[in-house]
Parts: sequence; C-alpha cells; structure tokens
Amino acid sequence: MFITFEGGEGAGKSTQIARLADRLRAHSQQVLCLREPGSSQGAEAIRDLVLNGAADRWHAVEELFLFSAARHELVRTKIKPALESGAIVLCDRFADSSAVYQGRAGGVDTTALQIIEDLATHGLQPQLTFLLDVPVNLGLLRAHQRISARDEGASEARFEGKDLAFHEAVRTAFLQRAEAFPARFRIIDGTLEPDEVEDIIWTHVHESKALKGRTVEGTKIFKSGASTSKTAKRSKAVKRGAFKSKPVKTKASI
Repeated sequence: MFITFEGGEGAGKSTQIARLADRLRAHSQQVLCLREPGSSQGAEAIRDLVLNGAADRWHAVEELFLFSAARHELVRTKIKPALESGAIVLCDRFADSSAVYQGRAGGVDTTALQIIEDLATHGLQPQLTFLLDVPVNLGLLRAHQRISARDEGASEARFEGKDLAFHEAVRTAFLQRAEAFPARFRIIDGTLEPDEVEDIIWTHVHESKALKGRTVEGTKIFKSGASTSKTAKRSKAVKRGAFKSKPVKTKASI
C-alpha cells in the first residue's frame, strides 16, 4: 500500500509518518518511509538545490522539472520495488505537492503539469493521502522553530521564505484538491495534539479497504472489531466529521 502525507509548511507530516510507521511495525508490517524530494542519491542532490537559497532562486516551471526528476528516480528505485515486495510505503509529499505548489500557487499550466507528472510518477497514485491542515501563521511558526533548532547544515528554508499570500494559496489549493479527490484524501486538523492526530490517522488506516486482509503469521490484523476502545470511539468521531477541516468552497478547477 502507498500512503502519502501532504500539507503546508509546519503541518507535522514527518512526525505523523514516524508514528504511523511505528504502529504498523508493531503489527509486524514491513514499512518504508520516504521523503520528497529525497530518499535516493540523485533526489537528495536535487533536494539541496531546490530547498536552499533565495525564495526566488527558481521559477515554478524550473521547480517542477527538478521535483519531477527527483520523483521519477524515487519511484523507479525505491517506491515501486518496495510495493512489489509487499511493503507499505509512507511518503512525505508526492505529486499532489507539485500540483499545489508549482501548479495552483506557482501558476504552471495544468495540462503541462499533468503530462510531466504522469511521466515522473510512472502512473503511480497513492491509495490514501493524509492532508494535515493548519492555519498558515501557525504552520510557518512551527517551521521556523524547527529551522532554528537545527545545529548545522543547510536550513532548507527556501519555501518558508515565500510571502504569506503564496502560503495562503497553497493551503487553499490543498483543500480544493482534497475536495476534488475525496476517495483517497483524508483532511486532518493539524492543530490538534500529536497524540490525537496519530489516533485519527490510525483509525483511517485501520479502516482502509486496501489494508483489510493483510496478515501477520496467518492472522488478519486489520479486521472488524480489532480496534481498541479508544480507537473505536475516535472512529465514530471521525465518521461524524469531528476531526475534519472544512474544505474551502470554490468553483475553480483543480
């Protein structure tokens, strides 16, 4: 199964990927955690190019080509082999980020972007995408705190240096995209405590059709009635929509 995590800066994606990986491994599942751009030799080199330097270092079209090159290598060398081996792949960003950052917020033509992304992804789509939604000001505050806490090395703060209007456009575009693809997107309130977010994500993964029937030593682990009382209660709350941000209503196409 291929699960992706999306959201603006400081949404908490890496934290929740690590927590979900721990839970899955506790159920004896093989898990591969990846990040975009990165997680392969060429993609890590591209990461340094695209995430560092002045905010206006690259045009959105140039960013798209850089991200797509990194994505193509990642899918070819890491994601597809892992999926073929039966692993669950958790990825910090994927093609949705390009559709939002370079497409809607950056202004790249939608048709051109789709052609490039089809090539970059080898036609691969995630079965489940978690959108961690936080207000822009909060997300940027978290991101800058994270950057300040780094002892050494590159800051990877190029996108954080873009203006507030850009980040507001990113948040709106992510919510629009989630509304356009409701079958795989799950919108999570990223302002909740990390433990709460973790439980909500686990509930969605637990209920995912793609995971039902997976076995550990001959025993099904994702089966009806297998959740704890805490997770079961949260499952009911999720179904009521208690933990979903309301997508921005728009007539714009994605």
